[in-house]
Amino acid sequence: MSSQWNDKIFGVTEAGFEALSLEIFRFQYQHNPVYGQYVDALQVKPGEVKKLGDIPFLPIRFFKSHAVTTTGFTPQLVFESSGTTGSINSKHLVKDALVYEESFTRAFRQFYGNASDWCVIGLLPAYLERQGSSLVYMVDKLVKASDHPQSGFYLYDFEKLQQVLLQLESRGQEVLLIGVTFALLDFARQYPTPLQHTVMMETGGMKGRREELIRPQVHEILQQAFGLPAIHAEYGMTELLSQAYSKGNGLFSCPPWMQVLIREEEDPLAVRSATAVQQKPLSGAINIIDLANIYSCSFIATDDAGQLEADGRFRVMGRLDNSDIRGCSLMVV
Repeated sequence: MSSQWNDKIFGVTEAGFEALSLEIFRFQYQHNPVYGQYVDALQVKPGEVKKLGDIPFLPIRFFKSHAVTTTGFTPQLVFESSGTTGSINSKHLVKDALVYEESFTRAFRQFYGNASDWCVIGLLPAYLERQGSSLVYMVDKLVKASDHPQSGFYLYDFEKLQQVLLQLESRGQEVLLIGVTFALLDFARQYPTPLQHTVMMETGGMKGRREELIRPQVHEILQQAFGLPAIHAEYGMTELLSQAYSKGNGLFSCPPWMQVLIREEEDPLAVRSATAVQQKPLSGAINIIDLANIYSCSFIATDDAGQLEADGRFRVMGRLDNSDIRGCSLMVV
């Protein structure tokens, strides 16, 4: 990324977010063939796009069928969704790996401080067993940045994981345990252990291995098994280069260069931001502005249903009806 875009995106303020979003919209309309053709197909005139709600959001399924790129380039990274058996996976072609690293490093620092203050443990089976996982890439960088001798990844050796956690707990070491949901639930069932110095962060992901549960059920099980006051969560996806984080109750916050909007399911072009929230949260389908996606598409209409609060925080309620079941989803029952 040029220093011009880097400074603009990661230095954006709340007051400047809309203006920068509109600038990036015009840039991507001109230099992203897939997005430009989509905007034209909607008969949207770029010159008439004056506010966030006017910007067309590209349906996330385009990442399954097209190379969604802004400008021409040979990608440094190719992230691929896990999907399910027989499904077509999304692919995110990343022009510059440093953009992704800058995004998740800054966001992590904003919400959790320096990685060097933590022992970072990844419990990510299934993700580790395939190529192209953006989540594994991020956690691997955080593990290395922590520079702690016991930071690292675990597959299915829950007994060893418990032993390591107990050792770290006895020393009062702050631990961040980032885990895919099904693995955390398996660990909770087999090795319930009181934890006082560990932050447990679930990333979603049942992979068809267990019955689907809504997030509050998952968090209740984990809290009881590990004696934790709250379960943290990360909201990200293959098609994004930024993550939102929740420190409890499933309420997510975005870094400054990322924003969630809500669209009406019946009218996908009816998009509303947090400023439209009145007496109660807005409910509908989740649209995401990720300015770090400067060389992909920064305006994505996801297949997730959610609620948006007046302060910009949001909840993920599950999947939209008739959408492909993403491998990392938590389903509403």
